[in-house]
Amino acid sequence: MHNAIAHHSLTNAQPIPEQLAPPHPDASTDVGEGVDEWTAVKTLVKPPDQLELTEAELKEEFTRVLTANNPHAPQNIVRYSFKERAYKPIGYVDQTAIHFSLNGNLILKDSDEGRRQSVKSAVSVISEETEIKDEEGTEDTQVILQKEAEAAEAEEPPPPKVKEQKLANQFNFIERASKTLNNPLRWEIYDAYMEELQKMEKSKEKEKPKAQIAKKEEKKKGRKLTSLESQSDDITKISKAAKIMERMVNQNIFDDIAQDFKYFEDASDEYRDQKGTLLPLWKFQYDKTKRLAVTAISWNPKYKDLFAVGYGSYDFMKQSHGMLLLYTMKNPSFPEYVFSSESGIMCLDIHNDHPYLVAVGFYDGNVAIYNLKKATSQPSYKSSAKSGKHTDPVWQVRWQKDDMDNNLNFFSVSSDGRIVSWTLVKNELVHTDVIKLSAEGTTMQGPEGLQLQTLGCGTSFDFHKKIDYLFLVGTEEGKIYKCSKCYSSQFLDVFEAHHMAVDSVSWNPYHLKVFISCSSDWTVKIWDHTIKTPMFIYDLHSAVGDVAWSPYSSTVFAAVTTDGKAHVFDLSINKYEALCTQIVVAKKKNKITHIQFNPVYPVVIIGDERGHITCLKLSPNLRKMPKEKKGQVVKKGPEVEIAKLDKLLNLVREPEGTAGK
Repeated sequence: MHNAIAHHSLTNAQPIPEQLAPPHPDASTDVGEGVDEWTAVKTLVKPPDQLELTEAELKEEFTRVLTANNPHAPQNIVRYSFKERAYKPIGYVDQTAIHFSLNGNLILKDSDEGRRQSVKSAVSVISEETEIKDEEGTEDTQVILQKEAEAAEAEEPPPPKVKEQKLANQFNFIERASKTLNNPLRWEIYDAYMEELQKMEKSKEKEKPKAQIAKKEEKKKGRKLTSLESQSDDITKISKAAKIMERMVNQNIFDDIAQDFKYFEDASDEYRDQKGTLLPLWKFQYDKTKRLAVTAISWNPKYKDLFAVGYGSYDFMKQSHGMLLLYTMKNPSFPEYVFSSESGIMCLDIHNDHPYLVAVGFYDGNVAIYNLKKATSQPSYKSSAKSGKHTDPVWQVRWQKDDMDNNLNFFSVSSDGRIVSWTLVKNELVHTDVIKLSAEGTTMQGPEGLQLQTLGCGTSFDFHKKIDYLFLVGTEEGKIYKCSKCYSSQFLDVFEAHHMAVDSVSWNPYHLKVFISCSSDWTVKIWDHTIKTPMFIYDLHSAVGDVAWSPYSSTVFAAVTTDGKAHVFDLSINKYEALCTQIVVAKKKNKITHIQFNPVYPVVIIGDERGHITCLKLSPNLRKMPKEKKGQVVKKGPEVEIAKLDKLLNLVREPEGTAGK
């Protein structure tokens, strides 16, 4: 019936139906859109600036090699290597480019989640089946529901469940009320603890509002500090990298000097008749120390390229602030550490076992300890008027071995006549007067019952390298006292050494009996501490500011004079005059103040009154080692150095021995 009607309607519609009539050209229809575009002739569109190529050029083949490398993958990734403590480029770069990713999830059937999902899927299947059944026969379901309702009415509702009350165990006497008073002390202790807890809780409740107020204030301050703190954090992150970059730039700038320092050996020394020269290398200077004099120099015992410089003034009328700088030969343009002080620094010493601790003596009589590990510009520990500071400038400080309680301690000498031992106890400097040099005009008991005149102005001292208790003290009067830590009122010996102030006194690093002294009376003298008269005397024609033994030879020492000259001696080559006398400071008004040998490299550093530090390399003649002969092993070491100096001393002692006979 339905099919016949549909067929009839189609046969009626066969003459020209309206919907299939050709469209009007102006009419816009969806069906015919785009037909003309495909039928139209395709024209090739060329850009105006396209190159015209010949057939041969068009047919020319260009081979392109396709690789699996990702062109966008970075080739310069650098990562920090904790093993080598440096930034290292990564050789392997991942070339994988992910175009599509989809996270999948597979679950085991036997797992809990798998069982849950399988139950859910089964329930969904059952629900679908019930829906189909509902569509097929709604009448059957209605009958079933009516029967279920009748059955439910016939059954009575179940009684509500009553919670079971747990009966107390009559025989478990754990409550305090049921306890007998057999041990009342236990409960007193318990009550005392409970009272204490309640008090603590009350005190915490009282402190809470105070803490909240304090937090609010901190937040206000914190808002201001956060920007500064974030800036400092950013700076610390790149500080190490910036330091390495700065050193690299400096090495490039001073490349010729670095090459000379490492490799240059002056070949012309062969024609100088055992004379030597000093080759100037780097010059260390800092803008803020231009008007200050170099008052102390000390090499770091651990890092051989690092040295500390103290700045102050030797002029009583021109006292101002002081500075402590630490330079490295790796970066001559700027100091590694900078510390400023209110008073001028007159001396310093770096601890041998803890190379980050620097003991310093000031012009105002104070002593202090700087800790290079701490970022503060102030000293970690400092003396005061209450803790027994000196009343005159401190001319020298020296670290000692730790005491019996493993406390750090150092000695200081000053013009006030006191030699003081400073011990670091519980973060405080505790002083002990070791020796008081008595005032001028007084006498005191010396060795062998001698009456000795002493002065109260110590200018320098040095401790024996092996005998721990023995030390020498130079004075402003020109005397040198041999002292012991064990005796506070007596000297072991007195040397009438110089006519003016003793500027420096130093034990030989190899020979246990020999020491050297220099003075403003133009002389350098070498002594045997068992003999009252000097072994060698050298007149340098100008006031001698400092003298230093070399670390590589027992017979080599250097001295600097106020006329701007450096003098280097080697007694084993020439006992009478210097192998090198060279002007280091050219300006007339400038004076050299200090000199120090590097413990490893063949260089010396010299400080002057303008605040400059000059590094100079010793030529081969100034550090001659014994020549190696074929088939013979050249002996080296402390025994050889001691024997070398002993041989020279015996030459000097022989005339005295023969005269005595």
